[in-house]
Amino acid sequence: MLSYDYSHFETAMSVENESGLSMKDIDDARKDCQRLADKAVSQYKKAKEMASLRTDGEYKMQNFESQCKRILEKPEGERTINEIAILKEYRDENWRSKFYYEYDYNDDENYNF
Repeated sequence: MLSYDYSHFETAMSVENESGLSMKDIDDARKDCQRLADKAVSQYKKAKEMASLRTDGEYKMQNFESQCKRILEKPEGERTINEIAILKEYRDENWRSKFYYEYDYNDDENYNF
């Protein structure tokens, strides 16, 4: 069992071999279990980070949209280069996608088993 940030990750496995188990077999199984628990912690951290970003995403999206509307009220000649870039991003059909943070415990880490 591995505890992290008030969450507990536990793995259990059995190892069998008709000719018996060596200490190396047992040690390799132990390492595989630990790798699974470590992977669970890593993915938990990533999921927690993405949940936090999702919470902020709605606010940031509304803030970005408000900022763009203020920029659009300015005459074109008075807009800064940064404001022009913001409007270009706003006109992109996929601008909302940068505020969505999806994560479903993807196997994005390189764990060798």
